[in-house]
Amino acid sequence: MSAISSLVPSRFLTLTAHLVIVITIFWSRESNVLACLPLDYTSQQFTSRDTELIVALSVTLGMFAIEYAGFLSGISMFNNSQSLLSLTAHCSASVSLSLFVSEQWECTSYWYIFGFCSALPAFTEIVIFIAVIGWKRKPL
Repeated sequence: MSAISSLVPSRFLTLTAHLVIVITIFWSRESNVLACLPLDYTSQQFTSRDTELIVALSVTLGMFAIEYAGFLSGISMFNNSQSLLSLTAHCSASVSLSLFVSEQWECTSYWYIFGFCSALPAFTEIVIFIAVIGWKRKPL
């Protein structure tokens, strides 16, 4: 199996691994929210940080929907550049988010992981989708 043909299953597996870790963070978000707070916190601070993490994780799930739609529809499945970018981003996210959970990092670090590892591949997926739809249109 050549390196190019192994990008498709590798991309799917890293995308799925990233999704599983995000779902795990949803289940165990209380410990991560507590890591973001000072030792003497109020319930309003807890609620605020919990809402921030819920919003971040929900937006991440939306990015997964975009990527899975583009990947499984075949629009970007065999695009080697997108596959390599997605593979790198989601592999980095899987490692980073594993450390995020186990080391109980600050909540603000999640936004950096989100930007580079979820938003960037989803944005390029949208660009590819627009390009494919644009090429199929007939000129006026």
